[in-house]
Amino acid sequence: MNWNQAITDFEYYLKIERGLAANSISNYIRDVEKLKLFLKNKGIDKTPVSLDRETLQLFIYEVAKEVGPRSQARIISGLKSFFNYLIFEDYRKDTPLDLIESPKIGRKLPDTLSTEEINSLIKAIDLSKPEGERNRAMLETLYGCGLRVSELTGLRISDLFFEEDFIKVTGKGDKQRFVPISDVNKKYINIYHKQVRSHQKIQKGFEDILFLNRRGKQLTRAMLFTIIKQLAIKIGLTKSISPHTFRHSFATHLLENGADLRAIQQMLGHESITTTEVYMHLDRTHLAEVVNRFHPRQN
Repeated sequence: MNWNQAITDFEYYLKIERGLAANSISNYIRDVEKLKLFLKNKGIDKTPVSLDRETLQLFIYEVAKEVGPRSQARIISGLKSFFNYLIFEDYRKDTPLDLIESPKIGRKLPDTLSTEEINSLIKAIDLSKPEGERNRAMLETLYGCGLRVSELTGLRISDLFFEEDFIKVTGKGDKQRFVPISDVNKKYINIYHKQVRSHQKIQKGFEDILFLNRRGKQLTRAMLFTIIKQLAIKIGLTKSISPHTFRHSFATHLLENGADLRAIQQMLGHESITTTEVYMHLDRTHLAEVVNRFHPRQN
């Protein structure tokens, strides 16, 4: 088995068997491609089946010179998945990563915005332009429903169940979930939908996509990043923010106001509660207040 065939088969496995999202698959494949390029540049004639621990250790040392601990850990994790796949398919009996440890990294806490900062960003939107109503509806939905970027840009008109107060969201691996939507959020989506979008010339294939660019096509992730960055500059916000910051803020504010962690997990579409638990570490002051207020031994 050569590298090209192994990578193609691995990509197919990640897509069909594991149902991963395109971005996740791309990251996994990129990690294996780095290893393949390293072997080529060093003139090392090892196939995915014959690669040994010593050679892989050389690659890890090389990577350590170029990237930080967090990136090293991600690359090692990607390679572990690749060699576990080869074992699963009976190409190998063991993995050369058995005794190779990932660097120890601290848990990175997500950045958040205060409700005042979110309000300031939304108020800074220029509503005199047609895209202003769209941008307001998008940011309200990002924050109000805690969506990922791809979930927002892929949101369809047929996903809106306003009478039931829910929207249907398609998340990672095409997994679908229903997320509650507030009256305020519904109001701004309806304004955009009925007063702006209805007057656009929509390109074929995008008739059901909710948020469109000026050419009548689906908005890109990059465009959403740009919109948010420009608003941050406009209000003089020095925090480094992205669309994902709104999702983190959604979860944090729910937790601070007493929401159940399991409910937050369901709304965010996290497979594991461990992923959601990162929000437990964001505001220890608030958690201390909760204990002081509600614990029976505090009085």
